[in-house]
Amino acid sequence: MANSHPPVGFLLHPASPLHDTGWGHPEHQGRLRALASAVSRDLLALHDGVVQIDPGEATEDDLLRVHTPKHLASIRQAAEHAETENRLVRIDGDTIASPETWRAALGSTAALLTAVERVADGTLSSAFVATRPPGHHATPDRAMGFCFVNHVAVAARWLQAKGCAQRVLIIDWDVHHGNGTQDIFYEDPSVFYYSLHQYPHYPGTGAADEAGRGPGRGTTLNRPLPAGLPAERYRETFEKDLADILGTFQAEFTIISAGFDSHRDDPLGNLTLTERDFADLTRAVRRSMPEGRVASALEGGYNLKVLARCVTAHVEALGETSQS
Repeated sequence: MANSHPPVGFLLHPASPLHDTGWGHPEHQGRLRALASAVSRDLLALHDGVVQIDPGEATEDDLLRVHTPKHLASIRQAAEHAETENRLVRIDGDTIASPETWRAALGSTAALLTAVERVADGTLSSAFVATRPPGHHATPDRAMGFCFVNHVAVAARWLQAKGCAQRVLIIDWDVHHGNGTQDIFYEDPSVFYYSLHQYPHYPGTGAADEAGRGPGRGTTLNRPLPAGLPAERYRETFEKDLADILGTFQAEFTIISAGFDSHRDDPLGNLTLTERDFADLTRAVRRSMPEGRVASALEGGYNLKVLARCVTAHVEALGETSQS
C-alpha cells in the first residue's frame, strides 16, 4: 500500500562532518561518517518513509535570538585563527575549533531550522538532524562541552518568531545535562525544558530543585539519575513525566536533544539504555504528539557502532506512524 502520510526527514549539512577536533577527541569527525553510512544502508527498508532533505540557510539574525553578538564573533574568530595558523584552537579543555567550525555550527542550525519548518508546514511528519558540533551545553555567551551554538534553542526561538508554535517542549535525553538550554529558557514559561541525565556528572548542573525562575518557575524539569539505573526504570520515569508535562503544558511543537550517550556501551556515561529503549522513548514522544510536530537533533553519542544503531532505531521509530 502506498504511503499516505508525510515522510520523516533526515538532514545533515555537508559542513558538519568537517568540524575537526582531532581523532583523539571523543567528538571527532568519524561520528557523522558512521552515522550517515548506517542510515543510508539500514533505512532503505523504509523506502519513501524516510527522505533526505537538503538543509537550507541560517543567518546570524537567527542565532542572535539566542546568542550574543560577542559570542558569535568569538566562534568566527577562533575558526579564522585555526585556518590562518593551520592548527586546532582550544576554547577550553573540552571544546576545540577548527577552520570549519563556524560553517559547521551555522550549517547544523540551518539544517534544524529547515527541519522544523518542514514539520510545521506538514511537508514532513517529523525529522532527525545530524547536528555537529552538538549544541545543548552552549549558553548565550559561552562555548563549552564540545558545543558552540545551541541549535535546539535557536530552533525553538525560530518557531516562535515565525508564528509556527508559541509553546515548545524540549526533551533532552543526553547522558549530560543541557545546562545551556536550561539557562536560555530558565525564566521563560513558553518553553518547557525536560532533561533526564546522569548525576552527578558533567557539567554538574541539573539538580532536581532547578525548576525555573520567576515566570518560568515550573517549566524546567530535571531528572538527575544515578549511574547504573535500570533501563526499565528510566523508561517508566520518562513516560510518567511526559504525561504529566503534557497534562499542564500545551506543547505545540516538540524538539528532542537526542544524545545517545545514555546507551550502556557509551564511553562517556554510565546509564543502561539500549537501541530498543531509544526506540521506545521515541514512540512515547510520538504517541504524546499524535499530529506530529516532532523534530530531533543529535547531541552526544561516542561509541560509533552504537551511535549508528541508535540513530537508525530512533529514525525508524519516528517513521512508524508514517507507514501505511
